Amino acid sequence: MKASRAILSACTAAAVLMAGCHEPMSVTVYEPGQYKGAADPLLKAHATAESKQALQARFATGQSDR
Repeated sequence: MKASRAILSACTAAAVLMAGCHEPMSVTVYEPGQYKGAADPLLKAHATAESKQALQARFATGQSDR
């Protein structure tokens, strides 16, 4: 009887302690195809012709061994 009471007390204490670890659940729904994050500074740099040529040359170099 004493052992079952101790086990029950331990389980109750564990349940009370674990109840404090709960975070409210929330769902975020995004529209498909629309990015809502911060502006990407690299996107502006990629718009230049020099940047596009450098990336194309880098791609060609990396793919030439295949």
